[in-house]
Amino acid sequence: MKHSKENYSKEHLLYLKKRKNNKIIVLSSQIGLLVFFIFMWELLAKIGAINSFITSSPSKIINTLGELWTSGDLFKHMGVTLFETLAGFFITTILGTLIAIILWWSEMTRKILEPYIVVLNSLPKIALGPLIIIWVGSGTSAIITICVLICIIITIITMLNAFLSCDEDKILLMKSMGASKFTILFKLVLPYSAPNFISMLKINVGMSWVGSIMGEYLSSSAGLGYLIVYGSQVFRLDLVMTSTVLLCILAGLMYFAVALLEKYYNKKHR
Repeated sequence: MKHSKENYSKEHLLYLKKRKNNKIIVLSSQIGLLVFFIFMWELLAKIGAINSFITSSPSKIINTLGELWTSGDLFKHMGVTLFETLAGFFITTILGTLIAIILWWSEMTRKILEPYIVVLNSLPKIALGPLIIIWVGSGTSAIITICVLICIIITIITMLNAFLSCDEDKILLMKSMGASKFTILFKLVLPYSAPNFISMLKINVGMSWVGSIMGEYLSSSAGLGYLIVYGSQVFRLDLVMTSTVLLCILAGLMYFAVALLEKYYNKKHR
């Protein structure tokens, strides 16, 4: 039910106005800080206070973007990395949540697999890179596999803890009313865990980008990670910085999409 502003008290209207002003101040400060950083970076590079060969500069990054655009490589490399990241992200989210449901469903299975999950979580996944390349082949399949391995354990642990933290009294109440475990899962546990699910998505955004770039470091012939490795090898650090900036933009947009999902969920369940 929507309320008009006439229904709000004067104090509440002042609170809403202050809250809106705070949001504007925060957003303006964020944009201003970014603009100031870019300006100072370019200025220091121009006057020679920093070595632009090592740190690059905004103007060099723009020029490199123009070169990649002209050659047709810009969207090619962005598309490859974005596909690998999204594939790893969605596979991890679906598979990790399903495994967490299985572990919640069966206490015996959870007790059997728990030590293995702990060990896999502590294992440095990059160490498995050469083996993964041998097992699934080089290229996209290996990169997505590395991405999934990096993200999936944290997904399982996060969602399993969310499921197990559901109110036991409510579960017992539903059991006393004859509800099946399937009903308890879909009517109580999953809705209860929705905020944790969104938090897990936020974590997986960053982890999936880390996974795809690490995979491209090991085995790739295209992608932003490949450009970073190539740029380092031929000492084109402007290419390295350009690829890094593109990664930041894409990761930020992906995180923003999850934040919009969270905002929609909170608004719907307010």
